[in-house]
Amino acid sequence: MFNARDRRSFKTEDAGDSKPESQKLNFYDRPPRHDVTLEEFEICALNRLRILAEIESSLARNRSWEEMKTQTTQQCKNYLPLDTEEDRKQDHVSHYVLRLAFCRSEDLRRRFIKAEGILFRTRFDEVLKADREQLLDSQRLHWLKVEETEKQNHRNELYSLYPPIKPEDVRNTSFNRDTYYKVRWTRVPDLIEKRKVFLSGGWAYVPGREQSSIIFQEFEDRLARALELTARSLPRLDEDSRLVPILDNLSNGFVAGVSSEWSSSTEGKNGEITAEMVDHHARNDFPMCMRTLHEQLRKDHHLKHFGRLQYGLFLKVLGLPIEESIVFWRKSFDRITDDKFNKEYKYNIRHSFGLEGKRANYPAKSCQQILSPGPSEHGCPYRHYSPENLQTALLANYSSQGLTSADLPEVVALVKSGHFHVACTRVFEITHASCGIKKGDGVGGFESVTHPNQYAARSIELRKGDIKKEGT
Repeated sequence: MFNARDRRSFKTEDAGDSKPESQKLNFYDRPPRHDVTLEEFEICALNRLRILAEIESSLARNRSWEEMKTQTTQQCKNYLPLDTEEDRKQDHVSHYVLRLAFCRSEDLRRRFIKAEGILFRTRFDEVLKADREQLLDSQRLHWLKVEETEKQNHRNELYSLYPPIKPEDVRNTSFNRDTYYKVRWTRVPDLIEKRKVFLSGGWAYVPGREQSSIIFQEFEDRLARALELTARSLPRLDEDSRLVPILDNLSNGFVAGVSSEWSSSTEGKNGEITAEMVDHHARNDFPMCMRTLHEQLRKDHHLKHFGRLQYGLFLKVLGLPIEESIVFWRKSFDRITDDKFNKEYKYNIRHSFGLEGKRANYPAKSCQQILSPGPSEHGCPYRHYSPENLQTALLANYSSQGLTSADLPEVVALVKSGHFHVACTRVFEITHASCGIKKGDGVGGFESVTHPNQYAARSIELRKGDIKKEGT
């Protein structure tokens, strides 16, 4: 917990006395007014980012609306439920924190609006009718109810779009009772595209059953305007060295997804790995970033410092214990003497396990960290290889596991659109089809790859199950 000096308050002069967190559906038109600690600031935002990153992944993978809604609903239950007022406060804060993170470029704003729009639509479909009515009562949506006389004047046009239950009678009570709203045609582009509304004099006549489209479009339009205003105010935050790094980390989360909780608590999840097993797992279970490091190690009998650190921590978390790690690296560095190895490398291996120095148990690098490497560090092949080199490397590494040249256009298209972790996930699905993984399954539970250890551990788990089936 931080003291008063470490707190930041969101305030607005015209917010009124009502509490936005009192309702489940929120247009986020008034900022939170309570104090927020830096810890809450970051945790709330990360929880929301997990949901939005999964929505982006679903869009990139062309999942159906029902699949996306099911996955989004489950993610909301896990990370941002709306059951209590405290839950809704966190939801409210998380939205405003991500506004700060994603207002800084046109591309980030566009992606944020799209993902937030889908999240809002999912919640709108899931909540009770009373929650929807509470939202509508609290908003001015500027639509006009079509009077009966005007409706009858356009009955043929309206009827052609939405016929009543009895087609032979355009004047039956079902038609007359139907409610229509008039809005400016620019507010319902999705309905116009689908030819679901009648247009006249710049007005779109929207039936009550399509009312939600007006609400969804209004939500996105307001958010777009709010993000532009936030972007103009953002330079004032540059003086606060605590917030800017948090916001930078959050905005990078859309590129790589939010990392799974792979920490020291997950080490050895699939059982202990020996030095002799690493070659086998590298050929069959490693993502391309780690395969690349392994192949470089085998070719040169050496890796530079950052390569050793990245690959060594990956193997540690995967289940290679300290004794086997020393054996593995000694055999890999077979062109140097024992004395040189002990003096120059053994200490660093022990240090990464928390046995030397400050004795910290270092975690393995996530996809987000690998996607944005520092000087001399090894990055993500999907991001840093040219399309030609990437395709060559994919076939060289994964053709024996079922990946063919016919799969490459889909993977490259994902890379070109900036969805690097989704491209890696698609390769995982293709190369594990023999284990029962289908397109859209991800690494399990529809999750995308967000960490090299997540990829490798899931692969080992699947192949163990496949071996057991063959033995029965």
